[in-house]
Amino acid sequence: MTEPGTLYLCATPIGNLEDITLRVLRVLKECDAIWAEDTRRTLRLLNHFGIKRPLVSCHAHNEAARAQRLLCELRAGKNIAYCSDAGMPGISDPGAKLLHASFKASLPATVLPGPAAVTAAAVLSGLPCETFSFLGFLPRDHSPRRQALLAVAKAPGLLLFYESPQRTAGTLNDLREALGDRPAALLRELTKLHEEVTRGTLTSLAARFCEPLRGECVIAVGEASPTPETGEQNEETALCAAIDKLLLAGFSAHDAALAAAAVLSASKNRAYKIAIRQKEGGFA
Repeated sequence: MTEPGTLYLCATPIGNLEDITLRVLRVLKECDAIWAEDTRRTLRLLNHFGIKRPLVSCHAHNEAARAQRLLCELRAGKNIAYCSDAGMPGISDPGAKLLHASFKASLPATVLPGPAAVTAAAVLSGLPCETFSFLGFLPRDHSPRRQALLAVAKAPGLLLFYESPQRTAGTLNDLREALGDRPAALLRELTKLHEEVTRGTLTSLAARFCEPLRGECVIAVGEASPTPETGEQNEETALCAAIDKLLLAGFSAHDAALAAAAVLSASKNRAYKIAIRQKEGGFA
């Protein structure tokens, strides 16, 4: 009886080709065939590393149908590597249906970890990311989009969204409207030559990026600060706590003050004085 083959979901570079792992390269060289979301894009990756294997197209529109062919290939003892366009298959990319079909048929499947825009953006945003929620691409229609945002408005930790460059400006405005003005970062062209990270608040980012952009984008939105209790002393405590976190995350005193004041509906001048005091006390 023929031993079944294995499905390998392979993480591929999100920009810089040097980010590919040695394990992924080995599997791509040794597998019987490589299935790809876009065979042209994967072929460029393979050519760069001098790899020649049969290519099969498997994208969002034919993945369910391809899953049946995959099971036949695995049962015949063939090892299949799957690559989405960039990053980890199954995370806002095809691949999950192939994996689930393999599991359901009790056939071997595994993941080869590597680059993922969501984890790179969480760290590079400069915002606290010990806890974060990844929302992928938001719905395009206004009503389901707003419902999705309101559902996560009180979620703890960092919020991360993927967005196309054409819709980023509108999404920033939608985020501000639904979540309030929070600390945020826009990360564009991660790991590529023109990688760009812009930090500020949802208001400042929406004002700066009001036209369509170039390159894939990730939007990181900081956790809402707790509403301070009434009284000047309580407001001071809340401002200090919020500004401390932002300074530690790498925000300038000016941006930290603006973000904290916006979220807490406090005086910008007062927040700036606190930020300067906190920075002089040892925060970068």
